[in-house]
Amino acid sequence: MTVNTSQTAHKQPKSRAFTSYAWIFLLYMLAVILFGAWVRITGSGAGCGAHWPTCHGEVIPRDPNTQTIIEYTHRLTAGFLGILVLILMGWAYKVFGKGRVVLASIVTFIFILFESAIGAGIVLAELVADDDSVARAVVIAIHLVNTLFLTGSAALVAWWSHGVPLPRWKIGGRLKWLLLIGLLGIIATSMSGAVTALGDTLFPVQPTIGEGLFQRVREDLSPVNHFLVRLRIFHPIIAIVVALYLLAVTWAIRLMDLPPRVDFWAGIMGLLVIVQTLAGVINILMAAPGYLQLIHLLLAQFLWISLFFLFLSVMLPEEAPDG
Repeated sequence: MTVNTSQTAHKQPKSRAFTSYAWIFLLYMLAVILFGAWVRITGSGAGCGAHWPTCHGEVIPRDPNTQTIIEYTHRLTAGFLGILVLILMGWAYKVFGKGRVVLASIVTFIFILFESAIGAGIVLAELVADDDSVARAVVIAIHLVNTLFLTGSAALVAWWSHGVPLPRWKIGGRLKWLLLIGLLGIIATSMSGAVTALGDTLFPVQPTIGEGLFQRVREDLSPVNHFLVRLRIFHPIIAIVVALYLLAVTWAIRLMDLPPRVDFWAGIMGLLVIVQTLAGVINILMAAPGYLQLIHLLLAQFLWISLFFLFLSVMLPEEAPDG
């Protein structure tokens, strides 16, 4: 039996240590993102006042309260992420030279800079704590879109470090366009979800089911309510439409004769769509408690990454290894 060495060469990472670091970096980044959401949920965004990068004008705050500790700790974890991405770029260059892995790591660094700039702008403009302005809603939606691009680029560093071939746009036919629409749908869902999460934080409600839930929806739509309350209804509607679309695409992929790698990521993506939808329903019924918001956000990130990998997988050459 002959072995295609050109394929097996792609099955082993060029540096197992770097690949492990890249995946750990991604996981740590997700933890920092969740911590940032916790800052919002606990109303700790103003924990350091309108000061950045200092905290109340001090490098290390003296006699901090709980909100200051939360905000300051988030800044420290985000700052450490900046150090880790510098290591990621340097290590990628040492292992891969001038290549796509290095490029993806540089893009990750750029999005981290954007993330920091947006976070700093939010603090300096005092779009924190009880601020319920349109500006805060717009910025928080943009913030989450940048976060999606950030996690996507970081995931790409880890994925490409395995030796996965470069995707080719001419491959994939209509399926890649269907998946691209799905990616745009996830972005739209995430933007509306960010605004809804802000509304749930600033205008909390009690858990309701049955007629009580429908009554709450009707009351939310009243023109006398704040715009963040009236916008609550849009996120579940958008989420359901996008979920049904992605499930339909998953079902269509299962009917096609595609490489195992495509079936694998389609299966992961489909499962995450179902789990995320159930989590969203529970979140609504339980009036969006903080811990459920974090779970919902984490599942959204996993869904985004799996759909991104599926999108790239359909554009790989037929001879590309499935490992």
